[in-house]
Amino acid sequence: MSPELTAMDTDHRLDRLRTEFDSEGVDALLVTRPINIRWLCGFTGSNGRLLVTRDTARLVTDARYTEQAAAELLAAEVAVELDIVAGDGGQAVSDFLKVNRPTGIEARHATVSEHRSWQEQSSQLVATEGLVEKLRQLKDDGEIARLRRASEIADVAFATTVPFLVERPTERRFGAELDHQMRLAGADDLSFESIVGSGPNGAKPHARPTDRVIEPTDLVVLDFGAKVDGYGSDMTRTVLAGGAQGTEPSKRQADLYDAVAAAQRAGVAVVADGVAEVEVDAACRQVLADRGLAEAFTHGTGHGIGLEIHEQPILSTRSVGILRAGLVVTVEPGAYLPGFGGVRVEDSVVVTGSGCEPITHSPKGLVPEFTASTTERTPPNGDDHE
Repeated sequence: MSPELTAMDTDHRLDRLRTEFDSEGVDALLVTRPINIRWLCGFTGSNGRLLVTRDTARLVTDARYTEQAAAELLAAEVAVELDIVAGDGGQAVSDFLKVNRPTGIEARHATVSEHRSWQEQSSQLVATEGLVEKLRQLKDDGEIARLRRASEIADVAFATTVPFLVERPTERRFGAELDHQMRLAGADDLSFESIVGSGPNGAKPHARPTDRVIEPTDLVVLDFGAKVDGYGSDMTRTVLAGGAQGTEPSKRQADLYDAVAAAQRAGVAVVADGVAEVEVDAACRQVLADRGLAEAFTHGTGHGIGLEIHEQPILSTRSVGILRAGLVVTVEPGAYLPGFGGVRVEDSVVVTGSGCEPITHSPKGLVPEFTASTTERTPPNGDDHE
């Protein structure tokens, strides 16, 4: 039986949001982005508007979600009134906006049509940028517990699936098996479409699985993740397809892997509360530059994870923020050589006061060495029916 997950601190999220009102110059906020509504009150439906004032909150949705919304609000233990209406709740939003007060909208997530309509209802609209997303960056214990569980599931699926490489599957077939094993191990969903890049396809950082047959001498870049209760894990490993059967990497393959692995270790070593985000990126880039691979690293070093697989903060050459304890970020340098292949190594880590704590634990190396604990499958829903 799987242990219960730690409860999330949802009942304080609306209060945290309200503390931002003064700095934003608003007395209310119209939340329309579904993932932000979910974080604030637990509602997971596709049609909803969350109307937040300094002392009230109301979720507006349609009759399809009557029972679901009531149950999710109750489970989240939030003080939110439920309003079931016809259609998209336009009248409820109109009534909300007509009250004479500065009201924030999520500018990046409003359509032109919505904005025009809302302007007709209120002359005091205030465009906000990433207000809820900023609050979502710091994870509570319950959120971290879900990210850990999702990472554990991905670890088990990786250990279970890697031996299949010796059968020379296609990338598409191997990716399907990896996805299947994550679901068998208890995933509610996948974080994203798994990346499987073998041989020269590994030079594409976001390679989508193809019908290319994976050969024993191929480097294979595997980037994948599982979701638990909406929270998605993220991990990348690069392996030599036939390594477990005695295939030896070429010197070029081994050197490329060693360089990226060293860069990843350097980046993880820098992560800690109070460290500038750009320093993590710089640490990884310096190692690769020293190995003559500066131009082969073509993307940022990492990003936050949570309800979205790419959240703030972003760790790159353009980062300007400071890491804080409670962030969960990836560290994933890579090097990509067109026509030859690529290597990426990625872990997700929780930022702490003294450094960081990895939540992805799959062994690294072109021929990963698994222990019994990494191959134990977490039964779906706590029961093994196989």
